[in-house]
Amino acid sequence: MPSNEVPHTAVHSAGRGLLRGFRSEIALVVAVLAVFGVTLLFNDSYWLDPEFNFKELLRQTSLLGIFALGAAIVIISGGIDLSAGSVIAFSGAICAQVMLVLAPLDELGDPVTKDIGNGVMLLAIGAAVLTGLAIGTFHAWLITVIKLPPFVATLASLVGLRSLAKVMNQEINKWVGGESALINILDPTFYALGDIWWIPLLIFLVLSLLAWVLMSRTVLGRHLYAMGGNEQAARLSGIRTDRLKWFAYCAGSVTAAIAGVLYTAEGTGSDPQTQGRGYELNAIAAAVVGGCSLQGGIGTIQGVMLGVLFLRVVMDAVTKVVGAGSDDYEGLIVGCLVVLAVAFSELRTSTANARKEFFPGLLGLLTIPILAVLLCTVTAVMISWNTGLQVGAVVLAVLGTMKFFEWRRKRKLAQA
Repeated sequence: MPSNEVPHTAVHSAGRGLLRGFRSEIALVVAVLAVFGVTLLFNDSYWLDPEFNFKELLRQTSLLGIFALGAAIVIISGGIDLSAGSVIAFSGAICAQVMLVLAPLDELGDPVTKDIGNGVMLLAIGAAVLTGLAIGTFHAWLITVIKLPPFVATLASLVGLRSLAKVMNQEINKWVGGESALINILDPTFYALGDIWWIPLLIFLVLSLLAWVLMSRTVLGRHLYAMGGNEQAARLSGIRTDRLKWFAYCAGSVTAAIAGVLYTAEGTGSDPQTQGRGYELNAIAAAVVGGCSLQGGIGTIQGVMLGVLFLRVVMDAVTKVVGAGSDDYEGLIVGCLVVLAVAFSELRTSTANARKEFFPGLLGLLTIPILAVLLCTVTAVMISWNTGLQVGAVVLAVLGTMKFFEWRRKRKLAQA
């Protein structure tokens, strides 16, 4: 055989290796297509106005993806950031406050927010991004110097920043004769930042490219993976883990601040009560669904991008299928996806998957009817009680069968 020809078996082996390397990403693409297919069975809005639905899906996916990228970097580095939603609300409030204070005044001395001016707008956006940088620095200080667990440090921001934004908005509004916690910005140029579908998409793609280069092509990215995999070993090898944590938490807060500006533009102003509420779970869910391990050290940027797309497609499907009241199910769906993603991640990384018991002992026996009742209730409230009872019975039978085979296998091993 000529030396320049590649053996047939080598080509097949390389192909299998490539598929194994992108197994999670391929699975997510298939899952996205499957959700699209199921949605089309129950709702024909995709066919009625495909252009609008496609653009809106891309816009919402991009808005979520912007701060999910930062959350993913934190998770890969071995940390966790629960403050993304509150950082969105707080940075959006800072942006709106700067624009309100610097807005031109009318003859009565009231600010005119319909024509802020590009200079003031850029200054306000810069203030919001700097706010995100300051919050990330504060988190890093709490974690590396005060030695607070990341969960506690970012939980404090989750609780406190939203209230602070509300109080600050009220104080700023007193200056113009009001007492509301809402700040309305009616500038059409600012509104276009969040409303025109391709602007968030462009920002998301640029940030994704930068994050991909950072995590896969730089020493800093390799050090972040190393710290997430084993922080003590990374420190002993000479890696400055405190600086890495500062970078990771700043990345999380800055991306959340950028998203906060876009959400404020989309909503024509700052509303700390509702803006970004619960979005921290969405960011973590997108990262975990995209292949990031909550234990750190595992995850890819392309996986996170697909995880964001999958999560938004699922949310969109719930909205279209359920219709009115679909917001009530959003948290339930996201929570279930997080549990399933973490469970599959554990299965994938376990060295003893073939012999892993899902329902060991009395604890497993008690868990089976609990899962059956839970799925029965969820199906009943979303579809009907008859369907829910059927689903509950099937789940009980399937899990009971799994328990029986696990028990029999364990007994055989004990006898051997």
